[in-house]
Amino acid sequence: MKHKLTLIHGWGLNAGVWDDLIPPLRDAGPVRAVDLPGHGRLAGEGGLGELDEVADRVVAAAQAPDVDSPESDALKLIGWSLGALVAIRAASRHPDRVQKVILVAGTPRFVQGEGWPQAMRGPVLDAFAQGLAANYRTTLNRFLALQFHGLDNAQDALRGLRARLLSDPPAEQALHEGLDWLRHLDLRDELAALECPVHAILGEYDTLVPAGVGEQLRALRPDMKTPVIERAGHAPFLSRPQAFEETLRSLLHD
Repeated sequence: MKHKLTLIHGWGLNAGVWDDLIPPLRDAGPVRAVDLPGHGRLAGEGGLGELDEVADRVVAAAQAPDVDSPESDALKLIGWSLGALVAIRAASRHPDRVQKVILVAGTPRFVQGEGWPQAMRGPVLDAFAQGLAANYRTTLNRFLALQFHGLDNAQDALRGLRARLLSDPPAEQALHEGLDWLRHLDLRDELAALECPVHAILGEYDTLVPAGVGEQLRALRPDMKTPVIERAGHAPFLSRPQAFEETLRSLLHD
């Protein structure tokens, strides 16, 4: 059976963020990048919605027949940042369809809490929410800048990411709802209980999902692999594409 690779984007972006990664991955099987509600081609829907509904919609969209994959194949979900929450919930709700989950700069809990120190502080997300209310484009640009903090090629990579965002901006309601997900959701127990293999790819310089979270993830799932891409930030597939592709391939075939 072929396995369809399904790419799930993060907060504030859309399926286009994966454009450069899709062609080299096609030899591993059919590849599909999906837009979350309120983002990309679905921006007109306005809101992001509830996690259960979004997870169900992602699975349905991923399994829709196409030229490359006419049948509903088993899925390997690759969820970046906020998309990691969708991937975890989708695997939990559809264990018969999801064969593997790979989190990219993702975690089951994005804010610090008891027993979970390697995460964002709550005030960081609160500042984003306040900024969105005043000027969401400026806030989004600040968010994107954080993706490349400390990288040698930061300006070139940032320009490319901004161009993709501004060509298809998300709905403001979806941005606020996404921040609520990041602030409140805690899927640690859900991640630990997943029946399929789960791995994570982290960035050495990530300021939003620190690479140190790998130890916490392995405590939840001892068989989980958590490789760290050197000199990469929160979007390692953009800042270190070759290293990311090699790492992803090793996990896909593990």
